[in-house]
Amino acid sequence: MVATLAALSADDRQFLLLAAVAAFGLAALALRDVLAPVRVAADAEGVTVVRGYAGRRRLAWPEVTAIRVDERRRLLMDTRLLEIESADDLFLFSFFDLGADVHDVADALERLRRHALSRPEG
Repeated sequence: MVATLAALSADDRQFLLLAAVAAFGLAALALRDVLAPVRVAADAEGVTVVRGYAGRRRLAWPEVTAIRVDERRRLLMDTRLLEIESADDLFLFSFFDLGADVHDVADALERLRRHALSRPEG
């Protein structure tokens, strides 16, 4: 779509530059989704989150200090972000990152975390 707009306005250099920047940004986001399609994964031992562009960080459940949903209303828009907090990092994920409602993901992660932390070690 951006390429079509650029082709239709080929005589306008400023618009062509703006379209090129937009196309590059969209391509970067698409590449991120290809390199790291799963942003959060959890199991009985902990949670793996995407860090940076496509890096991953594994957090054992005892390292996770909080799992919560941050809800804000700005400019007539509601935003909800899943926050996964450790002692030294805060990871934020939106509905678009998760592909599911952030409240549902937070509840599932909290259940896994409580279950893992309530098990006796050994």
